[in-house]
This record gives sequence, C-alpha cells and structure tokens, in this order.
Amino acid sequence: MTLDNAEVSRRRFLEFMGLSAGAAALGSISACSTNKDAPKKENGKSKLTPEDLTGPTSADDFLTVAGIGWYPLISWGQLLNSRGDKFGFNNDYIAYTALNSSDEGVLWVNHETPNSVFLHGEKDPLRKTKEQVLIEKQNVGGSLIHIKKNKESGQYELVKNSPYNRRLDASTKIPFDRNGKLLKSDYAIGTLANCAGGVTPWGTILTCEENYDLFYGEWDFKNNKRLPSDYGWERHFEYSPLHYGWVVEVEPLTGKAIKRISLGRFAHECATTCKSKTGKVVVYMGDDTNDQFIYKFISNSGSNIEQGTLYVANTEKGEWISLDYQNQEVLQKNFEGQVEVLIRAREAAKLLGATPQDRPEDVEIDPKTGNVFVTLTNNKNTRNAYGSILKIEEENGDHGSLKFKASTFLTGGQETGFACPDNLCFDAKGNLWLTTDMPSGYESYYQSFKNNGLFFIPMSGPNAGKALQVASAPVDAELTGPCFSPDGKTLFLSVQHPGETSKDIFHLTSRWPSYNDGGIPKPTVVCLYGPYFNN
Repeated sequence: MTLDNAEVSRRRFLEFMGLSAGAAALGSISACSTNKDAPKKENGKSKLTPEDLTGPTSADDFLTVAGIGWYPLISWGQLLNSRGDKFGFNNDYIAYTALNSSDEGVLWVNHETPNSVFLHGEKDPLRKTKEQVLIEKQNVGGSLIHIKKNKESGQYELVKNSPYNRRLDASTKIPFDRNGKLLKSDYAIGTLANCAGGVTPWGTILTCEENYDLFYGEWDFKNNKRLPSDYGWERHFEYSPLHYGWVVEVEPLTGKAIKRISLGRFAHECATTCKSKTGKVVVYMGDDTNDQFIYKFISNSGSNIEQGTLYVANTEKGEWISLDYQNQEVLQKNFEGQVEVLIRAREAAKLLGATPQDRPEDVEIDPKTGNVFVTLTNNKNTRNAYGSILKIEEENGDHGSLKFKASTFLTGGQETGFACPDNLCFDAKGNLWLTTDMPSGYESYYQSFKNNGLFFIPMSGPNAGKALQVASAPVDAELTGPCFSPDGKTLFLSVQHPGETSKDIFHLTSRWPSYNDGGIPKPTVVCLYGPYFNN
C-alpha cells in the first residue's frame, strides 16, 4: 500500500500526540487541513490547495494539521438577539458554562479592542465623532452566547434569540465592590480592553481589563493630570481612567457584573483561579506590559473574592510579597490607604521589590502537578524578542504558600519552533496547548516563524516539552482564548484581528473568512475537533 503525504503526516501527528495510527478512524475528518469549503484567495487565484500543515506558513487562511478539523462558530457582527445586540470585535478569552450537558452551554467571549478601519473608517482620534466612538464602545467588552450541538452535524451552533444571548460593552453600568475617594463613584460605565480571564470555583467568569489606557488615557498622579489615550474616547466621554484596569466578575446566566477592586489595577491579562490547601480562593494574574509583574491574590474565604490580600512575585528570591497597606511601612509612606495601593498597584509593587518580567500574560495550572505556568511574551526593553514560559512550583504544592521556586520551562526561538507565547490551556490528559502573538511590523525578528499559531506540548512521554504546531492563523491574526468543552471533544479558539495592518478596506492584507463574498476580514471563534479530542 502506498501512502500519500497527507496520510504520512497524519500518522506522524497521531504518534506525536500519543495515539496509534488506527485512531484516525475515530474521527470523521478528512486528511486535508483546511475547512471543507476552501476559500478563494483575494487575488482570484485558484482555491487554496488542501494540504497538511507541516510547518510555518504565510497563507491567508486558518490551517490545521491532518488529524484536526475545524468549523466557524460565530463572527464579528453576527446578530445575537431581538434587541439588536451583535457579537463584538476582536474576540479573545473564551469560557464555557455547561447547561444541560456538554452538548449545550453558554460561552463568554471577550472583545479586546476596536479597529477603526473596519468599524467606521476614521483612524485619527482627534477627528472621530461621538457617533464613531459609540460604535467602538459597542464592539468591546464581552458576549454571552447560548450554543448547542446540532444532532445531525455534530457541530455547535448559536441558539438564536436565546435569553442567554447578551452583551456587556463599554456603555454597560457596572458597580465597584467597594469604594475609595479616588474612585469618586459607586460604579463605572462599561468594561473594555478585555483580554484573558478565568473561572471561579462557583462558576462566575472573571474578565480582565488589560490595556485600558488606550481608551480613556491614564492618570498621572505625580503631576495630577490625565494623559491622553490612543483612541481618543475622553474627547467625547470624560470618564475617569481610574474606573478601568480591573477584573470584572460576571454571572454567565444573567450577565450581572461587578468590578473587583481587591485584585488590583493594572494591565490584567488573566485571572486564573484555584484553591489553597486551606480552601481559600487563589487568583494568579499577569500585568502584560514590559518590565511589569506577576501577582497572586489570596481571599479571606473560600466562597468569594471580595476581601483578601494581593501579593506580587519576586521570582529571584521565590517570595510572594504582600501589598497590604497595614503591614508595609513603605506603602504607608507613599499612599493614603489600601484602595490607593490597589489603584496604583504597579507603583506599590515596584517599591516592594517585585521582579520585572517580560510581559507576563496568561497563567495556567498543571492539573496533575499543580505547577503554575506563566507566558512571558517578549520585552523590547531587554531585547527579548521570542519570550519564554515560566514555571512556578509553590512550596509544598500549596497555592496559598508565600514561597516558591521559579524556573524557565521553555524558551521561544528557532530551537523550540515558536515565538512570543501568549495563551495557554491544559487538556484533560494534562497536555499543554499554546498560542503565540508575534507583533505585526517586526518581520525581521519573526520572518522564519511566519503566521502566528497554535501549538501542542506533551507533558509526559518521549516528546515531553516539545512543541508541535497544529494550526496557523490567517495573515495579521493571532489565535487566542483556547477553551475545551466539558467533554474535551471540542477546542474553542478565537481568531483575532485578521488583516489588522490593512491601510483601509480597499487595501486589505487579509480577507479571512470572507473570501467568497469579497468582504472584509472578521474576527471569528472556531471549533476544533478530531481523533485526539475523542480519547
């Protein structure tokens, strides 16, 4: 019997994933790596050739290895309900709340940033009208969508007009859980810059406000003035920058939300939760900015995150340092009280000797060992272009411990085959999945890696610690928010900002997934499936 290249590649993939070649029969996918309806390219050439993803690619398509199939679930602008709510822009973090079974649930999906080229066309923040800013406000925040498997196709679909379908955006009124005079309000208007997140032990969603300064600017405490933003929203809406940069807790079945002051204010990338050996809730967080820090919050109880202590990591000494105003003399000398410490968490952490990091982004916990993994994406200041994955081993395996050992798990670069690690998730088998976020405009550093991708990293066996690329993003896009369905048979994944460097709608760098209708690129959530997910 002669095997074609696709079948050979499929068998190699299955062997790497720890499956026998016969496992291919368990999945109902073809040997090709593209969606079954391969899209046409913008330039009118023939359809993309169905072929295995055998390495980095620059193709303007979402490509997967033979052995993993995919289909689109929902794209930007899709109508959610009769009120006119639409799925927002630049979908990111995904969290699944089961309803009746693994076949039905509610997805929370973050929407991180707007793109003026695709939303309304005006890129100059000084020329944006109030109406154009309102369009941008409607397209960030998050979406709650009711999904259910179609019994015939076996694919998840949006349940149209479900009462669970709703939006939280930059105009939604959201209360704070406690106040201080610097906040000057009981509530904020909207949530924005929503990047990654987490799920609490009681099932609520934690959505994280990351680069909040892009929207309403930042407050300069030294000179007592507002610094301007990139998007220019403050020209039409004079909301305080202090109202943003928080973790927002959301009830997935009702949409009720509250901003949690106790978790501090900074460029939150994630809020990964677990419990200590004493039953207290622990939340790990990264501040996604050059030379910023890794944080951990330990609650006072095991049933909420309203009260507790925020800590910051010194990875050189292996210590979690308390940001408790009452117990830190240096904080008492520089701040008025605990709320100000939380608002200015970055300044407080620096005063306490926290270790600067290379843009700490996602945090995930190994379900088998309890070790904590942190993606350090890159750092222009230290000329670290490729980033790394940090491993934290808490003392005695207790997430409530204030001592730990830090080491590098993997370093990005040519040898490992990936650059700029961003989001992580573990599957039910204890293996690690990784997405990358190489920034546009730095091709000299990342040319050999080509488009961003999704990688599979076994945590045991002969291939332990080796990264296999299993999917590639369209041009300019990054893959974010990997999230497994409860039965582990579907991997939900966000394809964010395809074509983001497009000058205008007449000069597009990508048309994914809108090739056939000649449309503009659309951020989209896709579903991955195949033999590996069935075992």
